[in-house]
Amino acid sequence: MNNRYETFHPMNPMIEKIVDNIEKVIIGKRQEVVLSLVALLAQGHVLLEDVPGVGKTMMVRAIAKSINATFKRIQFTPDLMPSDVTGISIYNPKKLHFEYRPGPIMANIVLADEINRTSPKTQSALLEGLEEGSITVDGTTMILPKPFFVMATQNPIEYEGTYPLPEAQLDRFLLKMRMGYPTQNEEIGLLERLAVGHPLEQLQSVISIEEVIELQKHVQKVYVDLTIKKYIIEIVNRTRGHSDVYLGVSPRGSIAIMKASQALAFMSGRDYVIPDDVKFLIPFVLAHRIIVNSESRYKGKSALEILNEIINHVQVPVS
Repeated sequence: MNNRYETFHPMNPMIEKIVDNIEKVIIGKRQEVVLSLVALLAQGHVLLEDVPGVGKTMMVRAIAKSINATFKRIQFTPDLMPSDVTGISIYNPKKLHFEYRPGPIMANIVLADEINRTSPKTQSALLEGLEEGSITVDGTTMILPKPFFVMATQNPIEYEGTYPLPEAQLDRFLLKMRMGYPTQNEEIGLLERLAVGHPLEQLQSVISIEEVIELQKHVQKVYVDLTIKKYIIEIVNRTRGHSDVYLGVSPRGSIAIMKASQALAFMSGRDYVIPDDVKFLIPFVLAHRIIVNSESRYKGKSALEILNEIINHVQVPVS
């Protein structure tokens, strides 16, 4: 399966401006930057699974600065409580009523760092916000700011003292990706930039929050032909009946791949989705929604391999 998308150019001029700005901080990760913006514009969220020190936090902060968004970081730890995420109501004796003190989730862009280090109870505090765009504190519903974008990170190599994300929570992330190590030349460029200060400190916004919301509205209007929808459904259905799969992609996954494809099409300067949009996004949007059965997992079969097989056997729609 080709995991590089060669038609990032020509790109929507406003998107190009955001990508170029982020790349002043993040070197050699254009695809990962584009995927993050796909999730933002599709009103979804990202799960970043990678080793420490590869730039996960820097990318989220660069995105926030580029769009002039409020940014909060939540460091997930074993003793973190749900109220540490959502906020809490505290009684004010002078005013004789409870006042809501916002938690870090009340921001445009939230970095949920090392999400698998905290208990399932605290992990679930994110669920309502990820799916509904609101949270409930002491029975009162609080609407989250718009846009609302969560990028959660987890370390794939440390398992002691961690709590793997349940399927219900994994399914709520629009896409999952890795940053990966930089090439030798990219790392040299990184050292040269950081030798004279951190570029993030000088980064300026190139677009407003209001403009981001408008872009999200434009994404929703991108045309998805019936043949493309059938193509998506055919791929998803085959995951559900595959002999190597214990749990296939849910209808939420079908919606996710369509919305992500709309965002990628818009970012690529088109007002319609093409099959290449879908094919490129499938590994990032669907792989984490599949549970490979124990026998196939023992044989070394991965969700990506299964998706690759399915794509090779599903006829691509032609105009």
